[in-house]
Amino acid sequence: QLQLVDSGGGLVQPGGSLRLSCAASGFSLDYYVIGWFRQAPGKEREGVSCISSTETNTYYLDSVKGRFTISRDNAKNTVYLQMNSLKPEDSAIYYCAAALDRNVATVQAMCVMTLSSLDAWGQGTLVTVSS
Repeated sequence: QLQLVDSGGGLVQPGGSLRLSCAASGFSLDYYVIGWFRQAPGKEREGVSCISSTETNTYYLDSVKGRFTISRDNAKNTVYLQMNSLKPEDSAIYYCAAALDRNVATVQAMCVMTLSSLDAWGQGTLVTVSS
């Protein structure tokens, strides 16, 4: 059974930082494209950042470019999202998701895939940016 476990969320002041982790169990992430998605109350789900299986290609939502960095450590079977200069509008439930790389045309495409097209997703971790 494919399982992803998200962690690292919390309450942080504007301008602060958090690092989210997405750990896989039951399978290897080596051949999966990984994406971080978020959904705030009353808003549509959006793809924040996605990374190819080889870490060669990455995609970022315009509003997080220059502030967020996605990375992966396949040896640890984990993907990270480093979030700096956080803003109140970044508050949301963040969750990671995985899709086999042969089924994903580009990392940008991964970030707009529907849940039903994904192979696994985490339970979500809450990020609250507030003073």
